[in-house]
Amino acid sequence: MTISIRSVEKSFSRFPALNDVSLDIAPGELLALLGPSGSGKTTLLRTIAGLDYPDAGQILFDGEDVTRASAAGRRVGFVFQQYALFRHMTVARNVAFGLDVRKGKDKPPRARINARVEELLNLVELGGLANRYPSQLSGGQRQRVALARALAVSPRVLLLDEPFGALDATVRKSLRKELRRIHDATGVTTILVTHDQEEALGLADRVAILNHGRIEQVGAPAELQDHPVNAFVCGFVGEANRLEGVVTAGRFVAGLFETPAPGVADGAAVAFVRPYDLLLGDQGFAAGVTRIGIEGAVAHVDLVTADGLRLEAQVSREQGRALVVGAGVSVSARMAHVFPA
Repeated sequence: MTISIRSVEKSFSRFPALNDVSLDIAPGELLALLGPSGSGKTTLLRTIAGLDYPDAGQILFDGEDVTRASAAGRRVGFVFQQYALFRHMTVARNVAFGLDVRKGKDKPPRARINARVEELLNLVELGGLANRYPSQLSGGQRQRVALARALAVSPRVLLLDEPFGALDATVRKSLRKELRRIHDATGVTTILVTHDQEEALGLADRVAILNHGRIEQVGAPAELQDHPVNAFVCGFVGEANRLEGVVTAGRFVAGLFETPAPGVADGAAVAFVRPYDLLLGDQGFAAGVTRIGIEGAVAHVDLVTADGLRLEAQVSREQGRALVVGAGVSVSARMAHVFPA
């Protein structure tokens, strides 16, 4: 299903939570809404769900205006961070709940409900736990039940609000892979709200970056990291060394660091250099190694120049092991993103 958001605005008292937001989401896409706290991502999700109504603008589902439609009328599946499972119901009854409460001809026969529950529990790999209660499940298992319950009603769109926020890092990583697998298997248009960059960049087809109620940029994860449209996106998405300096005649200078800045007007500017774009070798400016941290196949190397500029480089594990804390190295940049200050 295609979702089109047209110039949506939403304020709470005098606070503008959404400011002229427009966005198109393709059928079967998994889109992540990413931004700092207070950026408007959860408000946008609730507005799409019909839990909040916009002050202005339109929301269209496959071209149909649903701006004032109820949440039930929009037929969305919603997964919350806190699961909201019914503690007195078994796993199977929790998953079946949305079908059981339907009335009249809208309620499927019991055999079809049972078959749907079995199908979804197998999809989320909980096939043997149908008769357990939520208190007998781990956090990750409860989140899978919540996901199965949201899918049971065959939603037109699946909305996920920080679904892994209450889980530890290991379980989060495992469930991210499972969510991507389930999304690919069902093909349901899905919108995920998260403040976790790794989660958004590793899971979504596209990511929308929000800030102060506006969308700064929408793109594939690699596009956001390699072609950010402004300093906020560049500094927010992915790790980066931030350097303040000046641009003169198409070149950015910050102390010993210098890099081309084509198209940037002369004056105060800021440059961002990804740690993996810093090269340690025989060319460039001098810096001293202050710390070396090995993490898997990558070495994180902290550096400081004679004029006090601090940088972090990411190199291979082998190159990192060859470095010595306190030794000098030459540093150059493969590329940098430069914006007016």
